[in-house]
Amino acid sequence: MTNFPGGVVVVIPARMASTRLPEKPLLRRTGKYLVQHTYEQARKIRQATAVIVATDDVRVFDAVRGFGGEAVMTSPDCATGTDRVAEAVRDRAEDLVVNVQGDEPEFDVGDVEALADVMGRNPSLPLGTLAVVASEDERDRTSAVKVVLDCEGDALYFSRSRIPFHRDLRPDQEPLDPPVLRHVGIYAFRREAVGRFSRLAPTPLERAEKLEQLRALEHGWKIRVLVGRRAPAGIDTPEDYDAFVRRNSGAPERLAW
Repeated sequence: MTNFPGGVVVVIPARMASTRLPEKPLLRRTGKYLVQHTYEQARKIRQATAVIVATDDVRVFDAVRGFGGEAVMTSPDCATGTDRVAEAVRDRAEDLVVNVQGDEPEFDVGDVEALADVMGRNPSLPLGTLAVVASEDERDRTSAVKVVLDCEGDALYFSRSRIPFHRDLRPDQEPLDPPVLRHVGIYAFRREAVGRFSRLAPTPLERAEKLEQLRALEHGWKIRVLVGRRAPAGIDTPEDYDAFVRRNSGAPERLAW
């Protein structure tokens, strides 16, 4: 196990303002809040010395405290989840800050542990993240963010478009070389780096692609990318949540809303 003398804090940003799935963090047809499922999964990360939920809604704060979790209130003016994470850890002293998405409760704990180990072995890296080999239907889907890497495993670019473009691709060429990698939005920051990142000005490529990680690349940061085993199933729609409930409570095939 990689040693972090100051500890590792896992932060789960949780917002109520979801247009496609209202009040998402507090859905609880499984008997637990959605944010509680994510919190309990985060507690399994072996390097984690603290897990906190960062929210701008007192209902989420009270729910987390109610099930015995730790929560902090953050400003409603935070523009991104990373800004919310930076505010939440401003007065904390952990060496590493892991940002886990609140609507991805089935993230692979082993992949996050491996990412933390990579960051522990490479103390000069400010930031690390995860990717997986994209499925065929994800390669051209703009909601699935792609990433290409250099020879050291650091990100060259993130895009909503398909990268790399295989110019001479044959219809039967599988697997692709190099593979198309889908970015998984879990980040591991050095504690000082997360605050520094939130103070950087937004950049042209970030604004064009609507991907905040491009801000780090445009400012010259290294982002180490670990290719993991499994992408979590994000919960963005009522249908996504129906499927999650079926996987976690044996609920009927289709539930009414």
